[in-house]
Amino acid sequence: MSTIVSHAAVPIALSACFPDRGLSPEAVQWGVVCSMIPDLDVIGFAFGVRYGDSWGHRGMTHSIFFAACLGALLTAVLPCTDRSWLVFLFLFLSTASHPLIDALTNGGLGVAFFAPFSKRRYFFAQRPLAVPPIGILAFFSAYGFYVLKSEIRWIWLPCGLVFGIAHALKGF
Repeated sequence: MSTIVSHAAVPIALSACFPDRGLSPEAVQWGVVCSMIPDLDVIGFAFGVRYGDSWGHRGMTHSIFFAACLGALLTAVLPCTDRSWLVFLFLFLSTASHPLIDALTNGGLGVAFFAPFSKRRYFFAQRPLAVPPIGILAFFSAYGFYVLKSEIRWIWLPCGLVFGIAHALKGF
């Protein structure tokens, strides 16, 4: 996983790619939340759920199926306009961005993209992101700083470029 805050960069950048007035500020906020929700699976550690279990870390909550279900559920309960399909697409992509980023990290057991239909876990061939340790105190270390530099380079800067370019293109 990358740090929870870095996951938020993707829906913020992605929101700029949607048509003006296509997403409400609330939908964008929910997109940020959706990008972080998959990591709630770490709560399972306290209840004996092992990392590699179906509901373990980077398991079911990191699947495309979960992203679609969460996007559909939130679209159904959020007050939407006639563009609810845009809201669904945004929430789905925001949630799905989380496992995509995690598959770019250099640690862990991989990501169960196709759960519940397959237990297999995947990484991308290129894995440039340093995997952060689980736990808050570990972030305040030399390794935590190394992880942060990795995320700035591979998540924040590209997302900033997408956000800036999308806004510039809307100005034309």
